[in-house]
Amino acid sequence: MYQVAKGKRLVLASASPRRLEMLGRLGLHFDMAPAHVDESILPGEDAGAAAQRLAGVKAAAVSAAMPGAAILAADTLVTTDGRILGKPKDDAQAKEMLQFLSGREHRVVTGFCLRADGRVDTGLAETKVRFRRLATAEIEAYVASGEPRDKAGAYAVQGSGAALVEAVSGSYTNVVGLPLAACVVLLMKRGVIEPIPTAFSGLH
Repeated sequence: MYQVAKGKRLVLASASPRRLEMLGRLGLHFDMAPAHVDESILPGEDAGAAAQRLAGVKAAAVSAAMPGAAILAADTLVTTDGRILGKPKDDAQAKEMLQFLSGREHRVVTGFCLRADGRVDTGLAETKVRFRRLATAEIEAYVASGEPRDKAGAYAVQGSGAALVEAVSGSYTNVVGLPLAACVVLLMKRGVIEPIPTAFSGLH
């Protein structure tokens, strides 16, 4: 559906298989270069500001190693009641996070950053997600499956974690880890990608 524009090189600054799959489905050929940066939240920082800052830090780190390439980075966080939930450090923390989210509405925020041709563009996507009330046995079984590991908020809406979600309001792909529509618009605006020409494009 899309292609990287001639003379451009697109790099996804992430090791996330979810982000890789989403961009790959568009037909794009790109490289992956995970950014190894400190993802700690700063004192007093809210989720939106943290997600945007971290996306920018990731993009800058990869750009320094790959000058000339267009670098797309993202960072996703879950937040509710003033608490920010990143990736659980272990199964015990994953269980605690899921108990906290049970029966509640939370926000998933993803900051994204594109560094291309000397420009730096940032954006923020927000989606509301509501969990149904979860039984303790369900939480324990889900944590035991291993899926919550390395997931913001300790769940994967694109996996079996979908069974925990009662409603989603906003971008679904944002909850997966990348607000795809917003990123495509930005990539096209900066001339990094373009729709693939078809045989019908010249017909009127």
